[in-house]
Amino acid sequence: MLNIPSQSFPAPSSQQRVSPSGQSGRNKVALKPGHSLMDWIRFAKSGKDLTGLRGRLIDVTQDELQKHNKREDCWTCIRGMVYNVTPYMDYHPGGEEELMKAAGIDGTDLFDQVHRWVNYESMLKECLVGRMATKVATPAKAIIPPPSPSGLAPPAAGPPPPNKDSRPRYDWFQTDATVHLVVYAKRKIPSSGCVTVDLKAGTLRVEVLLGKLSYMIHLRLAGEVEENVSVHYAFSVGKIQVTMHKPSEGKWPSLGQPLEFHNTFLCKKDRGLFYRDCTLVSKTEVNHNTHVFRLQCPRGTVMHVPVGKHVYLKALIEGAEIVRPYTPVDQDLVAASRPSSHDSDVYLMIKVYPDGVFTPYLNSLQIGETISVGGPDGPFSLRPLRDVTHLYLLAAGTGLTPMARLLSLVLREMDSISTTKLLFFNKREEDILWRCQLDDLAANEERFQVEYILSEPSDSWSGRKGRVDEPTLSQVLIRPAGSRCYVCVCGPSAFTELATGLLKKLGFSEEECHAFQG
Repeated sequence: MLNIPSQSFPAPSSQQRVSPSGQSGRNKVALKPGHSLMDWIRFAKSGKDLTGLRGRLIDVTQDELQKHNKREDCWTCIRGMVYNVTPYMDYHPGGEEELMKAAGIDGTDLFDQVHRWVNYESMLKECLVGRMATKVATPAKAIIPPPSPSGLAPPAAGPPPPNKDSRPRYDWFQTDATVHLVVYAKRKIPSSGCVTVDLKAGTLRVEVLLGKLSYMIHLRLAGEVEENVSVHYAFSVGKIQVTMHKPSEGKWPSLGQPLEFHNTFLCKKDRGLFYRDCTLVSKTEVNHNTHVFRLQCPRGTVMHVPVGKHVYLKALIEGAEIVRPYTPVDQDLVAASRPSSHDSDVYLMIKVYPDGVFTPYLNSLQIGETISVGGPDGPFSLRPLRDVTHLYLLAAGTGLTPMARLLSLVLREMDSISTTKLLFFNKREEDILWRCQLDDLAANEERFQVEYILSEPSDSWSGRKGRVDEPTLSQVLIRPAGSRCYVCVCGPSAFTELATGLLKKLGFSEEECHAFQG
């Protein structure tokens, strides 16, 4: 799972680059028979010595790590732990060339650029050589806001950010029956919400996502509260209020004791993932191979996923933890509204691959069973859309998922965007997701247009045919004089890579494009 990126990822000569004809598949090399993910899990559990050290764990120096940098002898370091990935080489979906970029060095940053959510400890536990003798990875530096309100011990001091006035802060107040935590974000809050609250056994964890930054409150509460919580927003002024209820009346001397990372403000990518068990409450068929899975958060959790962000599903499959990212949708295309103060069910539109590892497991879950959900996460920001007049959405298959909520928000709240056009690529007509809803929206909303492109159409299909290519995009992505355009892309990796390359060729800058990565 060490899918290592670079500025020109994948490299021009990489096995992972595929031709346009393969754009409808997932961007992986053709592995040898018997080298799937499940085959690797079984091989790793076979009892064979995968490290060459006969079960010993050693301290690895920098010099020693650098010696193991060949195809037949490949070690790498992730977060201070060293793994012999030589036996994994033939199982790596991205091919050995991508894996070798981390050979003999600390691969943490390279790994995190693409797959920081992958549970490499579980995947590579039988390949563990030992710990680095000297620390290699540079720790993330937290931005520490001003001292906490009275009654709370201040967190450890840290380097102050250059613009301290932009840092969120919090306060609290109480009545005899309730406790209220108030966060002042000091910026407007997206209408889809941006807060995740987890309250369990007296521990409160509140994370506020503000673009690419994360502000966290983490406390052991001073008194007992019921495990139901509500969240209210004042969107325009950036105020968030979390309300908890005391089981018996009384006054607390303080809000509680700080726990790890309390009152910190740092880049989301440097924040560890947090999981909670959610219950499958319904599964609705969308088409012949895609369903919307509705997951209910546990009591004490409110999760408002910002538009464009994703969550992670985690499951133990044949003894290995497997993690996959999915972008939530709303209950349907026009159901979007302000987030509920109490409920925050997560709707995930997921295509089930019969020969996959994760989706068959997910599809086999019975109503009432649980699965771990982590996040939200993701680099997408609405900020670049503030001055946009023309928004183009390029989606393939379930690449529609991040576009659905974005489309709804744009039409509801961003009047400055005069034209929004979805170019939706699929194989066949029966593969088109939410087609009736998209058609109804286009018929009733003059600012929205949708066009379907099929690569394997029937003889009766009268619409556009083909795949994503330069002639198609040059015809559709019109740039009227004086307009400001923005393009979002999502689909299988090969589709996304090809589309972003074509956009660059057509003159779109990096600032005018966003590619959702799945």
